[in-house]
Amino acid sequence: MKKYEYDYIVIGSGPAGLQLAYDFQKNNKDYIVLERSDCAGSFFKKYPRHRKLISINKVYTGFDDPEINLRWDWNSLLTDDSKILFTDYDHSYFPSADSMVKYLNDYKNIYSINVEYNCEVVLIKKVGEKFSLINKNGETYFCKQLIVATGYDSECDVSFEGEYHADKYSEMSLDLQDYKNKRVMVVGKGNSAFETADYFSEVTKSIFLVSPNSLKLAWENHYVGSLRAVNNNLIDTYQLKSQNAIIDGHVEKITKEEKTLVVRICHAHARESKIDIPVDKVILCTGFKFNDSLFDSTLKPETTFNGKFPKLTHEWESTNIKGLYFAGTLMHGNDYKKTFSGFIHGFRYNVRALYNILVKNNEGVELPNILIKRNGNDFCRFVLNRVHKTSSLFQQPGYLCDVADLSDKKIIKYYKDLTKDYVTINSKKLGLNQYVLISIEYGKTDHPNPFSVPRDPSDGSSSVFVHPVLRYYVKGNLVHEYHIPEDLENNWYQDFYLRPFLEFIHSRLELFCDYNTINKTPIFETYINGTRVVE
Repeated sequence: MKKYEYDYIVIGSGPAGLQLAYDFQKNNKDYIVLERSDCAGSFFKKYPRHRKLISINKVYTGFDDPEINLRWDWNSLLTDDSKILFTDYDHSYFPSADSMVKYLNDYKNIYSINVEYNCEVVLIKKVGEKFSLINKNGETYFCKQLIVATGYDSECDVSFEGEYHADKYSEMSLDLQDYKNKRVMVVGKGNSAFETADYFSEVTKSIFLVSPNSLKLAWENHYVGSLRAVNNNLIDTYQLKSQNAIIDGHVEKITKEEKTLVVRICHAHARESKIDIPVDKVILCTGFKFNDSLFDSTLKPETTFNGKFPKLTHEWESTNIKGLYFAGTLMHGNDYKKTFSGFIHGFRYNVRALYNILVKNNEGVELPNILIKRNGNDFCRFVLNRVHKTSSLFQQPGYLCDVADLSDKKIIKYYKDLTKDYVTINSKKLGLNQYVLISIEYGKTDHPNPFSVPRDPSDGSSSVFVHPVLRYYVKGNLVHEYHIPEDLENNWYQDFYLRPFLEFIHSRLELFCDYNTINKTPIFETYINGTRVVE
């Protein structure tokens, strides 16, 4: 008999839905994933339209450790056994979206994830304390906790006169003959806009990219959602006057004059001057947003950033609907344009943290932790090993952190991969009286040239690139902060970094350290009551 009621229901079998379901399946939870399509990862069957992903896929790293390698594998989902990695499916640095579809479906099958295909949810209601989900066939599913992992499934709206003359990114022709010797305007300046312009740049007469805001480049602001170098060839052609243009301004209207579209643009930086540009085609590449059409009118989640994301708590729960959580790119409202939760290599760690939060809140399961002897040498070695290997702190810089609870006089309780907000808000519930937050962060980015930055190698706080940061709190108050200086190859197990780090641990954290023995004593792992302990 078909089952219709579960503890957890996940909508969407994209990367986020599968990542969460992996932990549900591994731990024998009562769950199901509802997928509207006939396969996992169906988004990638169409997007990006030009089929090249901008998430890097570095196959050869020089390391054998699977955790370290995830720093440069931006597409693999997390597992305990590394049995299936995206790098086995595609060796291109910027891989094919088709490879992602194959990988996600194999991932689903290898780990026996419970997905019901062709089950399109059309309405979500609340019946008492439970969610009611009705699919297109009229079947109703019930759950206590609902997790929406549908990604961005709606293009951002535009509003100007004559917008119907423009083609949407989702519907644009991919036949280059349609652009041959044509003047084309692309509305937008994100990666989809430049990807589109680059696609037909060899056949067009002229290309105009327009949006109200100036370009933001990923290599300047360290945000991978900004324009990536792989898509920015058109910048050269504009600056070197090769018939293409990038314009800061907004489209006021499009009018059709015989076979020509005339686009009126209001300049952003030229005292409200306007210009009419005749073109043959206009393509809207204005990005995507959260689609709340599944929710009953009485159950609409609050949104943020002009409706682009659902508004979430520090636990990725809807701010106005209890028991409704979001996973994947829809988590990005909590760190939009700051770090990388809008991408697989960022949200895969968020989703793992969400699983731990769900079972803690609903089943009373303690957050995973490691116990370490309260000894400065052991703590130093553990932290250095952690920052050397971790992909999570490296891929979510300044957002995710580890927590070392120093409240006990004999044992340090160490939690991995929590958000800073979660720790700050729950410090009392977690019993954190004295604790250290460990993160990997970028430094200041307000330098005119990111390739020419003055710094003091002995002063970690002057570091601009990623480097480890420790912050010591007592009763919720920041007492000490220590930055391990950035290193060209992120190798902090060197005498130059080790001695001052030990001094910080010894003098500020009051944990005994002995430099003469730290490099001679390896870390051995044992288990006490099922918890790993560093001897």
